[in-house]
Amino acid sequence: LYAMRYGTVPVVHAVGGLRETVMPYDPYKDTGTGWHFQEAVTGQFIDCMGNALKTYRENRDSFGRIQERGMQQDLSWELAAQKYEDKLIEAKYSW
Repeated sequence: LYAMRYGTVPVVHAVGGLRETVMPYDPYKDTGTGWHFQEAVTGQFIDCMGNALKTYRENRDSFGRIQERGMQQDLSWELAAQKYEDKLIEAKYSW
């Protein structure tokens, strides 16, 4: 996640916080911050890397926008702590 701040585009196994932090790239909507693969198997990783490399090679403008979106995200602990606190307060008053 630190690498995203400096323009590295992630290709991740979609588990835990990575699933929530790295939004899958959608070429039709031009959204997302990287690529996911669902199972930790070689074929899915290779396919995912292939999609990332194809975007890099064939559509540098889109790849650049993916980098920019990743760099603009606020992944600070302060924001994470605030969201967590908000959820706790919401739960407290939901009784």
